[in-house]
Order: sequence, then structure tokens, then C-alpha cells
Amino acid sequence: MRLLWKLAAQTVYYLTAAVCLTVLGSVLLSRITGGEPNFYGYQLKTVLSGSMEPTIRTGSVIAISPHHAGTGIPFRDGDIITYRADEQRLITHRIIEVITSEAGGQILYRTQGDNNDAPDSALVVPANIVGVYTGFTIPYAGYLLHFAGSKAGSLLLLIVPGLILLLYGACSIWKAISQLEQGSGVQADSGADAPE
Repeated sequence: MRLLWKLAAQTVYYLTAAVCLTVLGSVLLSRITGGEPNFYGYQLKTVLSGSMEPTIRTGSVIAISPHHAGTGIPFRDGDIITYRADEQRLITHRIIEVITSEAGGQILYRTQGDNNDAPDSALVVPANIVGVYTGFTIPYAGYLLHFAGSKAGSLLLLIVPGLILLLYGACSIWKAISQLEQGSGVQADSGADAPE
């Protein structure tokens, strides 16, 4: 039982350390570069509206594969893309029509949210497309990620795991000192009983 408890404590310790280092690295990297959080080349985005429900729930975190303008990779009907509507706003909607403009043959995309009654009013130009939805979703985790992006959230996510590691370290040291004291007390008692 004691071995099982020790194994569980070590697992929690290493998992907490890994989470702490991952969060720290992600926060520092996104703060230094001024970019979005990335995970193995995929960008993580928070969905803050219900326009794509039930496919993507409000508050979910989605992974998108970044798209760079000029790569020549066309999108098709049914693809879910994330595009820049303006300087401040990203929208993730489904392509419902691919249009080739008569003036210059440029490809444009008509999009619509799965939960919306009508298509979006503006057509999407390829240069505004940030990425394509990969199908990976973590429901409701976006609320936590959105909070983590704030100053208070960043501090909390750095301080709390640090305090947990500090407390675990203090408990481990206290336990080791207690075991040393018990070990030295047993040796002293056995030495006193030994005949001369």
C-alpha cells in the first residue's frame, strides 16, 4: 500500500511539473513572440460564439492547421475555416460555396455558421484565411484558455502549480528528515543495550 501511495505521489509530482513547464513555455513563447499559442504546429483558438453549434460548442478550444496566403492550396465546400473578419475578430465558419470571380479569376469563399440561418454577408478572400479546422476540439476548455490569456489568469496558472511543487518539495524534505531522525534514534537505543 505504501509503495502504491509513493508511486501515485511521484506520478502527480511529475505530471504537475510537466503541466507547469508546458504552461510556462506556452505563455512565455506567446508573450515573447506576440503570437497565438501553438501545439506541435497547430494553432489553438477559443470559440466564443454559438454560430457553429452543435459541431463546435461555445467555449471550446479548437486546433487549426495554419494557412499561409499564396500556398495555392484551395479549399472545398464543407471545409471549416478560420478567417480574419477585421483586425480584432476571427471567425470560424463552414465554406458553403467556392466562387471564381469573373474579374481576374480570383477564388472567393462564401461561408456560413452551422447554427446560422443565412450565409455571412461578406465573401472571404484567401489572404484573410488563417487556417483550417482539423476536427480536434476540447469542449468548454476555451473558457480556461481565455482566462489564461488574461494577466490574472497567466499569474494564477504560473503561481498555483509553482506553489503545489513547492509544497510537495517541502513535504518530501520534512518526510526525509523525519525518517533520518527515526533511524538515528533506533541506532542509539540498540547501542545502549549492547553488553560491554
